[in-house]
Amino acid sequence: MTPRIGRVAAAVFALLTPLLVATAAPASATGVVQGMDVSGWQRNVDWSTAWANGARFAYVKATEGTGYRNPYFTQQYDGSYQVGMIRGAYHFARPDISWGTEQANYFVAHGGGWSRDGKTLPGTLDIEWNPHGGMCYGRGKVRIAHWISSFSVQYHRWTGRYPVIYSAYSWWATCVGTAGNFSRTSPFFLAHYSAYPGTMPYAWQFQTFWQYADHGIFPGDQDRFNGSYTQLRAIANG
Repeated sequence: MTPRIGRVAAAVFALLTPLLVATAAPASATGVVQGMDVSGWQRNVDWSTAWANGARFAYVKATEGTGYRNPYFTQQYDGSYQVGMIRGAYHFARPDISWGTEQANYFVAHGGGWSRDGKTLPGTLDIEWNPHGGMCYGRGKVRIAHWISSFSVQYHRWTGRYPVIYSAYSWWATCVGTAGNFSRTSPFFLAHYSAYPGTMPYAWQFQTFWQYADHGIFPGDQDRFNGSYTQLRAIANG
């Protein structure tokens, strides 16, 4: 995606267990579903061609911080849906400019919601290297973990779903480390450009989505879902 805590109650974990089980099978056992993620950099996307080339899901950048909206969001978000893809929106986190609660509100208000239609994935929180300054936005690990928690809890209040979390192992290890465990509520979207996914951040055991290249047969970044198409539909259905 573009440059882009805490303890959970047992009851919440119980509610989310089916989702975790649905995505736990390794790709080698279930095959993979190919997808992509795009932002304003890709402008108007040729969705029919992407579908013909095998893309079956897409994540589309909706917002960044509390002041940026992707000007191509409607074409990308609606266009992917219209050709048959399962799609979702993502928000680029800016912990340096406002609290997570505010940014979750902004995200949901501008395309980041969720509906149980079988074609809409839960929103993704893209939290990674700061494109405007210090790697960790001038925040310590505990504060970054609290920020993620505040975003996640507020997104859940609005949608009934916890967000997918997108990041890379190296950024997470440096800027979050073990300060927050989000593995019980949020599927992980791993950014790792390689032939294999590699190491997972604390305390995820597997990736649900994997961004493995920044260019390829599809516009934007190249992604894979770690499971079957049926399992992908199950996540979309909540």
